[in-house]
Amino acid sequence: MARRRPWYSVLYIQVLVAIALGSLVGHFFPDTGVALKPLGDGFVALIKMMIAPVIFCIVVQGVASVKDMKKVGRVGLKTLIYFEIMSTLALIVGMLVAHVIRPGVGLNINPAALDPKIISTYVSRTGENGFVTRLLTIIPDTFVGGFVHGDVLQVLLLAILTGFAISQLGVLGEGITRAVGAAGKVFFGIIRIISKAAPVGAFGAIGFTVGRYSIASLSNLAYLIGAFYLTSLLFVLLVLGLVAYLANFSILRFIAFIKDELLIVLGTSSSETVLPAMMQKLERLGIPRTTVGLVFPAGYSFNTDGTNIYLTLCVLFLAQATNTHLTWAEELRVLLFAMIASKGASGVSGTGFVTLAGILSVVPNIPIQALALLLGIDKFMSECRALTNVIGNGVATIVVSRWEGELKQKTVREALAHPASLPLAASDGDA
Repeated sequence: MARRRPWYSVLYIQVLVAIALGSLVGHFFPDTGVALKPLGDGFVALIKMMIAPVIFCIVVQGVASVKDMKKVGRVGLKTLIYFEIMSTLALIVGMLVAHVIRPGVGLNINPAALDPKIISTYVSRTGENGFVTRLLTIIPDTFVGGFVHGDVLQVLLLAILTGFAISQLGVLGEGITRAVGAAGKVFFGIIRIISKAAPVGAFGAIGFTVGRYSIASLSNLAYLIGAFYLTSLLFVLLVLGLVAYLANFSILRFIAFIKDELLIVLGTSSSETVLPAMMQKLERLGIPRTTVGLVFPAGYSFNTDGTNIYLTLCVLFLAQATNTHLTWAEELRVLLFAMIASKGASGVSGTGFVTLAGILSVVPNIPIQALALLLGIDKFMSECRALTNVIGNGVATIVVSRWEGELKQKTVREALAHPASLPLAASDGDA
């Protein structure tokens, strides 16, 4: 009989304890909490360091191993269609909730009293990240450019091209594919070592957030934060829950299946910290490496459900808070522009404010300086955006794989019901 692990050695329990301790330190000793910031930043940086090589190895090995190259294009097309449908739904849900809850009504903010210099950094960049510009930046300046800058889409493009090239080399290609697979095991070994520091990273990140941004000072905007969290929860349970039901699996069991990764996202406010781990988890469900490698990383740029809810909810919040009336035509223009802008600014630092500023440009009735209202609470909303994005991309990967006929209903249900009995993925190095 296998010996049961002590409760204190379980990663998600360690992260939970770290989040609780970090919150206490940040609340009672705010200066100390702020000083803990390097712990969170360091952990995120370590994970980001490994994202590019992990994605490259997974996708190259997956594409090079596929005999039918039409499958890669078919999976890519289905993925983009799914992403567009779900992203648009997320935008619409944000708008509907803003109309029902009306979080900005009664604030009566005078835009003239807000300092436009506070948001000048974000506004100056709104014209630099259009949809066409973003498409062009998918092409790196050099082969190693995507690895240097950590751009997921650039690495994905290079990996697909490399996988195609290797698949045409015959026996030599098979040897190269095995070598890439071996390199992938090394990179995942490094990830496992780094992941042991997740509680330290969560402790530092939460300590900084609570210490830097006094929760009591956000009382006036607490309604918006609550509305956003409620909207995201409803989107996950109802919209993604319905999608999961149609794909014959339970959204609640899937959330339980990835609870370790979700706690790390909560602690670090970054969905990138769990990208490699999530890809491993999805492979353990029986999803082929090719599908995981094509769908999940691409979702970080094209399927940001949490960010999309945030965009439309906040646009209408700012309109309500400044007593700006928007016609249905103007709201439709916001929706159409957001469908493009939400992809165009993906992967850019400060993406929320950059994209919001761009959206406000199509409804000039809302004063651009009103964005200053959101600066103080953005950190508290970023955790929810990241959590929703990760869950949405995980569901997308399963759904696309089901569309391809790669997964059996019984296999996925049993895997989600009994995750402890799952075999490790080949990339884990212990299979």
